[in-house]
Amino acid sequence: MSRYAAAPREDQLTKLLGIFAYIKKHLQSRLVFDFRTRDWSSINWLNHDWKEYYPEAHEGIPSNAPPPRGKAVQINMFCDASHATDLITRRSTTGIIFFLQGTPIVWYSKRQNTVESSTFGSEFVALKIATEMVEGLRYRLRMMGVPIDGEVNTFCDNDSVVKNVTNPASTLSKKHNAIAYHKVRESVAAGTQRIAYEPGRYNVADILTKILSGPSFKSCCDRIFQ
Repeated sequence: MSRYAAAPREDQLTKLLGIFAYIKKHLQSRLVFDFRTRDWSSINWLNHDWKEYYPEAHEGIPSNAPPPRGKAVQINMFCDASHATDLITRRSTTGIIFFLQGTPIVWYSKRQNTVESSTFGSEFVALKIATEMVEGLRYRLRMMGVPIDGEVNTFCDNDSVVKNVTNPASTLSKKHNAIAYHKVRESVAAGTQRIAYEPGRYNVADILTKILSGPSFKSCCDRIFQ
């Protein structure tokens, strides 16, 4: 709705009133700090040697960061894109949600700046945005003295994208997508994040990209709110 804040029309006002009506009906929903660490041992994480492809890849750790204190926190991130959802411009929508342990702390829903001709391209753009957010979040946590438990666990529901960014031998020739492709792969090579496939029906970021059916919407809400 923030897209129409400058010059709203009557139909946008109607949608806004619908949002408030939904909130009024669900006043018991709340975000609760869940300190439990998620067990991802059943996930098929792919580990490869990236030195041949990205020999200088490393995570930029600030030299002036305070010494970490306390228990290390786990970061989990879900990323999704809905292809060509804007009926006027046919731009796709990116949806990203970060969990610290089991608590949602950052969520992002925004129309992409470019028109992508395929679902593959829009998912790659979304994953590049998510990667930049991953790097920024890890930097801020370190500057606050918060220790981080290993890599960020990233989940994407496009199997082709996951295979391209987790397999060192894969290639991508399109220059437009190759920028996002190498940005994400270099992050994986640096040990900043690890990426796995998550079926669309379980990807909670789906709620941030498009209008869902009632059961799907409730399923996503149940995994975010308590």
